[in-house]
Amino acid sequence: MDTQLPSQPTPILEIAWTRFAQLDAISSKRTKTHLRMRRLIATLGVLATLFAILSQGIPLESGLLGVVVRGLLILLPVLASGFAAYASAFYSNGDWLVSRAGAEEILKEIYAYRTILQNSSNRRAWLEKRLVEIQRSVYRGMNGELTMDAYKGQLPPHYNPENPASDWGFHDITGDEYFRFRLEQQLNWHSDRVVKRQNERKRLQALILISGGVGVFLAAILPLWVALSASFTAAFIGWQELRNLDAVVRNYSKVRMELGILYDHWKSLDESEKTETEFFTMVKSTENILWSQNVEYIKAMQEALKESDLDEEAGLINRVIKEARESDERLKQSMEDAVVDFTRERLGESEETLTETFVTALNSLAEEASSDLVQAELAAMQKSIMEHFGGLKSTLAEIAEEFAGVEIGSNTPPAVLNSLLTRYPKTQDPKG
Repeated sequence: MDTQLPSQPTPILEIAWTRFAQLDAISSKRTKTHLRMRRLIATLGVLATLFAILSQGIPLESGLLGVVVRGLLILLPVLASGFAAYASAFYSNGDWLVSRAGAEEILKEIYAYRTILQNSSNRRAWLEKRLVEIQRSVYRGMNGELTMDAYKGQLPPHYNPENPASDWGFHDITGDEYFRFRLEQQLNWHSDRVVKRQNERKRLQALILISGGVGVFLAAILPLWVALSASFTAAFIGWQELRNLDAVVRNYSKVRMELGILYDHWKSLDESEKTETEFFTMVKSTENILWSQNVEYIKAMQEALKESDLDEEAGLINRVIKEARESDERLKQSMEDAVVDFTRERLGESEETLTETFVTALNSLAEEASSDLVQAELAAMQKSIMEHFGGLKSTLAEIAEEFAGVEIGSNTPPAVLNSLLTRYPKTQDPKG
């Protein structure tokens, strides 16, 4: 049977639930903020790569659009680096994991107080001591900076009066109540969560494969855009490593199995078999399983934080942009080389064609020169020249013989000079 609810909460339980609520609230808030920060950094990285590619095709002289693209290209990496530096400074130590561990440990002790220790006269002092130890442990885990807002919500924080399976939190509970409030609730939560994490893991794996395949396709047709595909792949892989889904799915699966075994055992008992020993055994086993799961989860998340380097993630943005520009330069250079090679090849072909044409023309001339008609014309020309120069030679010889005794000088009579000049052969060349 269910126990009668007391009219007033027990002070020590009220304190314990308040401390749990504080740690639970700060852990949830910091976890959500950290994940939003990481999503933002990854998104800025992809956008920076996109605008780096667009800037190669949109010159600065194109007007307002070119100025906007260049401005975003400068602004986005700066913002990504700034957010990465902020996250490294305020979220790299995983303090929300410490507060989560503290909250879960307090919750474990609250249920021990309300079940196993319900007949102990020293349970108030025991719970008070455990609260002191847990708070000091959390303080040390946060490096002496235990900054938390005062909790002003309802207690317990997740209590719903409309839900019969919701725990009021301030009364001692029976075996059936613990089974319903704690064991069954945690079994349902882990069963639902392991399915969600498995689906998330499948989606990320599919996105990684798709972005990689798109990158291979783009490499063949649009090499410059491969950088954008690579940035998507890097973002998905980084998110997968941060979430550490493989370890989480295994952890939740084990908890679901172990709690399922306890669930089946308690459900199989008759009312007469649900003794105090069975009740306390169920409580100890359930709390040990949940606490072990919590420890393993925190270890897995801490390892994921260590492996996930925000500085490296921010540096990746700049490297991707640099590689995109280098790829564009290589593309331009390859295009220039292709033009030069094409021109050189065509010039070489033109030279060969001209040489062949010239040789053909020379051969044609040589063939024409060796023909009978050309040879006859050349012989006639030679004969005419020889006859012309032969007559000229005989005329000059006659003049020389006729005027052999005449001395040509200033005293030579004009009549003799005129007679000499009239004897020289005449040409057809114009005078002057």
